[in-house]
Amino acid sequence: MEQFVTDLRSLWAAESDEEARMCRARPFLESILADDDIKAHSKNWPWTVGQNLLLYEDPDFGFVINATVRPPNSRGLVHDHAHAWTIYGILDGTEQLERYERLDDGAQPGFAEVRLVSNTIFQRGSIDFVAPYEIHAERGGPGRSVAIILRSERLVGRVLQNGYDPQARSVRKMSGPTQVPYTLNL
Repeated sequence: MEQFVTDLRSLWAAESDEEARMCRARPFLESILADDDIKAHSKNWPWTVGQNLLLYEDPDFGFVINATVRPPNSRGLVHDHAHAWTIYGILDGTEQLERYERLDDGAQPGFAEVRLVSNTIFQRGSIDFVAPYEIHAERGGPGRSVAIILRSERLVGRVLQNGYDPQARSVRKMSGPTQVPYTLNL
């Protein structure tokens, strides 16, 4: 994990474009997801329903490394990450990532019509990019699942995201999951 942070800091120092940073960070995340020691260590991580474990927040560049530990068959909210970039990788178990498209023009406050356009199953080592304002939801698989998440910045408590209810055809501003500082003692 220390090497992951070192590599990310070097990348952020050398590259100023957020999208390029996130694309170039993929191999670093792949290394973490393939690390059997980190996977074994994650067996002791707490459930994160409505929360993210905050593994690291960079003091100079602002990127954040989070983890989620989902119970079997959990259902996350349909949401976006505002203007932030996110790379989401599965360390253990399986999850589904649902992608949605917005059908209305956003002109009516509180109203949003979204439609499911894809539902992809991810397993250990799978990585997904979530660009700014992309509407999506994560769903836990049949067993416990663990994901490592790299965000271009920490949003919670600083930037409001959008939460969508496809059935009610509504959208609301929300702060996102609570960030719980968590120290990795590998």
